Parts: sequence; C-alpha cells; structure tokens
Amino acid sequence: MLKTTKLAAILLCMSSAAAAQTKHALSVAEAVDYGIKNSATVKNVLLDIKKQQQTNREITANALPQINGSVSGTRYFNIPVQALPNFISPATYQVLVDEGVKDGNGNPIKVPEEGFGVIAAQFGVPWIASAGIDVSQILFDGQVFVGLQARNTALKLAEATAGVTTEQIKANIQKIYYQLVVGKQQLGSIEANISRFEKLLFDTKEIYKNGFAEKLDVDKVQVQLNNLTTERQRIINQLDAGNAGLKFLMNMPQQDTLVLTDGLNEDDIKANILEAGYNHADRKEMQLLTYAAKLNEYNIKRYQLSRIPSIAAFGSYQKNAQRSSFNFFDKGDWFTSSFVGIKLNVPIFDGFARRAKIENARLDLQKTNNQLEQTKQNIDYEVTQARLKMTSAILTIDVQRQNTTLAEDVYNSTKKKYEQGLGSNQEIYTAQTELKVAQTNYYSALYDAISAKIDYLKATGKL
Repeated sequence: MLKTTKLAAILLCMSSAAAAQTKHALSVAEAVDYGIKNSATVKNVLLDIKKQQQTNREITANALPQINGSVSGTRYFNIPVQALPNFISPATYQVLVDEGVKDGNGNPIKVPEEGFGVIAAQFGVPWIASAGIDVSQILFDGQVFVGLQARNTALKLAEATAGVTTEQIKANIQKIYYQLVVGKQQLGSIEANISRFEKLLFDTKEIYKNGFAEKLDVDKVQVQLNNLTTERQRIINQLDAGNAGLKFLMNMPQQDTLVLTDGLNEDDIKANILEAGYNHADRKEMQLLTYAAKLNEYNIKRYQLSRIPSIAAFGSYQKNAQRSSFNFFDKGDWFTSSFVGIKLNVPIFDGFARRAKIENARLDLQKTNNQLEQTKQNIDYEVTQARLKMTSAILTIDVQRQNTTLAEDVYNSTKKKYEQGLGSNQEIYTAQTELKVAQTNYYSALYDAISAKIDYLKATGKL
C-alpha cells in the first residue's frame, strides 16, 4: 500500500509538470508578436503611454473649474483674548475732572500721565462650526493654454518611444530566430557528413578485413567520425543555448517548448531587397526626436507666455454657527457669507529667472535639432553599410553554394576512387575537410545575409 501511494504521488507530480509545460510552434512573425506581447520592456513603455494619458488629464484639469467643499468644527477651551486700548477709563476720568471731584487726599482728580493701559477682552463663544463651498476658475493663463496644446505631442512622444523599443526587440528576435534556423541547417549537413563517414568506416573495415587496407586507415576514419560527432554535439548545445536565449528575449517560460516552424533559403533573402529610396521620417528614432523638438518649442512658448498677466475668478459660499454649547443640530442661527471675485496676477520682476528658463529651453531645442541631423547621418550610414554587407553576403552565398556542390562532388569522386583502390584515405580526409569548410562558409554567408537584410529594413524604417 505504501509503495502504491508513493507511485501515485510521483505520477501526479509528473502529470502536473507536464501540464505546466506548453509547446509553442512559432513562425518568425509569431515569435515577434509573442515577444512584443510578453516583453516586460514593451509592457513598461506601453504603461508609459497610459501614464502620459493620465498626465494629459491632469493638464486638462487645470483649465476646468476647481470646486472644494469644507466642513469644520472648533471647540475653544480658552477663548482667545484680544487686547484693546482702554477707551472706558478716559471718559470716566473726564467726567470726574469736569465735575471737580477730589480724591481721598482732597486733591482734584487728574488724568494719569502714564495713560490708561489696555483692556483684555474675550470675543467669541466656545463652539464654532462652518460649512461651505469654494470655486475657482482660470480665465486666462498662458502656461496652462500651452500645456493643453502640447498634450497630443507628448502622447505621440510616448508612443514613438514605445515604437523604438518594440522595433529593437523585433530585430533582436528575428536575428536570433534565423540564427537558430541556420544552425539547424548546419546541423543537418553535419549529420549528413557523419552518415558519409559511418559508411566510409564500414567500407574501410571491410577492406581491412580483406587485407587491402591498414589498421591505421581504419583508425583515421574513426578519428574523423569522432570529431564530426563531437562537432554535432557542440552545435546541438549551441542550439539549445540559443533556444533558451530566444525564450528569454521573448519572455517565454524556460520550461515551455519552443519549436521554430520557419525555414530560410536564398529566395527568402533575395526577395524585396535594396528597394530604391527611403525616407528618414520612417525611422522611429526620427519620429521620437521630431516630437521631442516640438515639445521643446512648446516649452519655450510656455516660459514666454509666463511674462503676461494671468486672470482667475473665484467665489465662496459659507455657513457659520457659533454656540455656547454643542447644539449645532438644534434650532439656532447659521449665518451666511458669500462672495465672488477676480484676480489679476501681473509678473513684474523675478530676478531674470524667466529669461534663464527661456534660454535653457532654447538650448534644449538646439540640442534636439542637432540630434536630428546626426540621426539622419546615422541612418544614411546604416543603410549604406547594410547594403554593402547584404550585397557582399549574397555574392558570397552564390560562391559558397558552388563551392559546397563542388566539394561534395570531389568528396564523392575521391571516395569512389578509394573504394576502387585508386586513391588514399588521406585524399578523403582532405576532401571532407574542404567540404566542411565550404558548408561552414555557406551557412555563415546565409546568416550574414539575413542579418544584413534585417539591419537594412530597420535602417530604412521598414522592419
């Protein structure tokens, strides 16, 4: 019973682990979509767009009425004392003086030379309550109006930033995807070479058994086969590492299985390449800097308009009650106060701070314009480099494809000669080495070409 329980638990864990794993068979376009959808970096820039939308709402709120309600209650344990000039004693003394009243010593009463001091008076009651509504509305403020104008540009800047990030992730995913595709093709060639040498090893052993070859010949073939087997394992390890790296870039769980469904051939690479003409404005970086420059212009305008007066209207409606005890909910008077007003704020002198802000904003605009010009130069350079790399890689593909075909023919011919006793196994080793070099060069050129095409499409803004 105990063994059965353990077995059931193990099977349950295995089934849970299998259920947690998901198989993804993705084309390059689907891999890009998956990566863009799940990338934490892309998610953050999309959140930045939403944050900018909320910031725009804050800016809009500045131009709308501001309404605030308030309720307050106060209990004075000691009613505030107000010191007042003594206005009672002077009148009293004056009457006494006018009537000729004398003091206890028989002397006429006189007004004290030191004065009469002050009266400490308490005004108010222990309990005070108030409730009211305050309203304010900006009628004219240049900075607020500029902020309203800049909202759409600020949102487009956030979207352009997201576009730059998305495009970079797209290019990286495509490059790694095709690198794995080319690696799988190269692995196929290695396996074909292994099959050839396994056949050659078998034939050499048979020739050795018949006394027409030496043990050394068998050992040499075995060494070559071992080297090819080791190389195959190395490529498999690299493909596994690359697959894990692609899943990491796509933010796919490592326990999931990723299968690449797209292949790569020369026709795919040569299709729709090196189209005539391109527009700098198609690049996401140019769009981002263009919106940044526009925002800099709004910033200058904002500081310039801060020189002119701003106008705001305000109003208030209040109800106040004063009680000797806490009986605000009983009958009693609530006194009303209300007012409306308008305020004109006129900037006069700020120590030249505004001038410094305007100059800083102008310098920022100049820096952005410089970046725009530099980016144009970078785009032209990137397009030129990508074109050269792609042209060179395509020519190399054609040459290496021919070399691979020739090297394979040479290997097959050399092998036939060896089987007929007309050649040496050293010639086979040399032919195999040349075939492997040609295959490696071909697949290297294939990846260089697709990588250059991706760079070209990115440089022209067409990725």
